[in-house]
Amino acid sequence: MNTTTLILPGFGNSDSGHWQSRWGSLHPNFVRVSQRDWDYPDRKEWVESLENVASQVEGAIILVAHSLGCLLIAHWAAQTNRKIKGALLVAPPDSGRAEFPQQITGFHPFPKAPFNFPSIVVASSDDPYGDLEFSKACATAWGSRFVNIGPFGHINTNSGFGAWPEGYELLQQIDK
Repeated sequence: MNTTTLILPGFGNSDSGHWQSRWGSLHPNFVRVSQRDWDYPDRKEWVESLENVASQVEGAIILVAHSLGCLLIAHWAAQTNRKIKGALLVAPPDSGRAEFPQQITGFHPFPKAPFNFPSIVVASSDDPYGDLEFSKACATAWGSRFVNIGPFGHINTNSGFGAWPEGYELLQQIDK
C-alpha cells in the first residue's frame, strides 16, 4: 500500500531550512498541507484544509506536525473518520500561556482525547513555547509515546536543526 506523509507546519509556516521543508524536498510522497493564512491561523479553516488534503490521499496517511501543527492534529483527529497510520508531533506549543500569540484563534482549549492511531510526541527541555510538563501531558492525553531530546529550543531552524536525521529515524518507527 502507498503511504503519503502530510507535513503540517505551525504558525508562520516552516522556512526552507526547516527539517519539515527538507524532508518534503527529499521525498515525493511528502505533501505539505498549505494554509491560506500562516500568520493569522484560524482553527476551523486549518482543520478544513487538512481534511481537504487528506480526502484526496489514496492509501495510508502519516502526519508530521511541528508546533501549532500538533494542536491542529488534535482538533482534526477528534472529528475526522479518516484512518491514519501514525503521527509524529514535534514541539507542541502551550496554547494556554499568556504569551501565546493572540492572532491564533480557536486552538485553545484543544482536545485531550487519545488518538486512534500510534503517535510520538517529541519535545525539548528548553522549548520557549511549551515546557516538558506540558508536552508530557499532551503525550499522555493523546496516548502518544513521549521523547525528550534535551535542550534544543523549539526544534526548528533557529535552534540549529536542519535535516534532523534523528527525527527522521523516529518517523521511520511509525512508518513500519
